[in-house]
Amino acid sequence: MDIERTPDERFTGLPGWPYRPRYVTVGEGLRMHYVDEGPPDGPVVVLAHGEPTWGYLYRKMIPGLVAAGRRVLVPDLIGFGRSDKPVDRDAYTYESHVAWTGAWLDQLGLADITLFGQDWGGFVFLVHVGLTPERFAAVVAANTGLAAPAVMASFTPEQFAPAAGAFLHWLEQSESPDLTASWAIGSPDSALNQTAHVLSDEEKAAYDAPFPSARHFAGARQFPHLVPLDATDPPASMLSRAWAGLTAFDKPFLTAFAAHEDITRAFEQAFQEHIPGAKGRAHLTVPDAGHFLQEQQPDLLVEAVLSLG
Repeated sequence: MDIERTPDERFTGLPGWPYRPRYVTVGEGLRMHYVDEGPPDGPVVVLAHGEPTWGYLYRKMIPGLVAAGRRVLVPDLIGFGRSDKPVDRDAYTYESHVAWTGAWLDQLGLADITLFGQDWGGFVFLVHVGLTPERFAAVVAANTGLAAPAVMASFTPEQFAPAAGAFLHWLEQSESPDLTASWAIGSPDSALNQTAHVLSDEEKAAYDAPFPSARHFAGARQFPHLVPLDATDPPASMLSRAWAGLTAFDKPFLTAFAAHEDITRAFEQAFQEHIPGAKGRAHLTVPDAGHFLQEQQPDLLVEAVLSLG
């Protein structure tokens, strides 16, 4: 497999990111990076990012969780951050991301996990919650979803129209030859930045650090094309099994959707209505935040994670 590995010096001196890199090998010899902070015997929290971000998105949440005694693990998905980056876009499939993250969970032997999943971090890791619920103690689903056929078929036109419009806009933007991660996260013209969130020059450089060339950016460009819009295999069968598992998941399940979020909004109601562990919860509508709500309301999100035990 033809891969790129971002040079280590690209990650030197990033603001708010002093963490030691750690690695496991997954799939066909791919090196997957993660951060592991806090007491080794503390309750486990996994913070899972989406696209086109990396673990840096959680720099404002890690300190508060560690201070509360949590062991905080932040993986970089393959294709992102310090993880290896296959150059061929066809290497990136829904199933491959689930397999890579599953290998990471297996090798670390994690149990009783509280998952915080946003964007593709939820779309990928919620499959593990549905298929291996015994691994997980609680879930915070933040601006994310699970595109199982039964869920997609349940959306009304009123629910789906805003998401479809925003997603198609992002799909088009994701193919621009000028696209950068920092533009997607911080530009007022980005379909993902409904609140015109502004990044400093140093933060922009940190978000762009993993992607020094177009060859490094293949995974970020491919992710929007992996959204399953119909009940076609693959990955429909995998997602159907995962959704069946989630509809039996009776451990704490909290939704945290931003007030200014369109792309994933339709999944909020599906989670709240069909997952037993979501019943009776004080679900969050996160104020003054958009798709990258970790940037705008980190303290509120830390409180949400800690509220689950």
